[in-house]
Amino acid sequence: LIKWVKKTLGWVLEIVVRTDKQKQFEVLPKRWVVERTFAWFESYRRLSRDYEYSPNTHEMMVYLATIKLILNRMARKNPSNESNMFQSAK
Repeated sequence: LIKWVKKTLGWVLEIVVRTDKQKQFEVLPKRWVVERTFAWFESYRRLSRDYEYSPNTHEMMVYLATIKLILNRMARKNPSNESNMFQSAK
């Protein structure tokens, strides 16, 4: 898989594994990013279970959820009232 990702996509895939030696919680590098993203997707009903018949449809739902997350984040960073938006468009 690692070689295929490097050859096909040009990405470096790093798999972070948990060791069974750990007796307590320990933050693993980069793993929290993936787990956080999956947690964000759980808030979307269609992504919380495997409702889709087609993998393509599921992929599009992931894209839509990601777009919504990004737009919400952008809206929080740039608060403006509607009157200013409509005046600048004229």
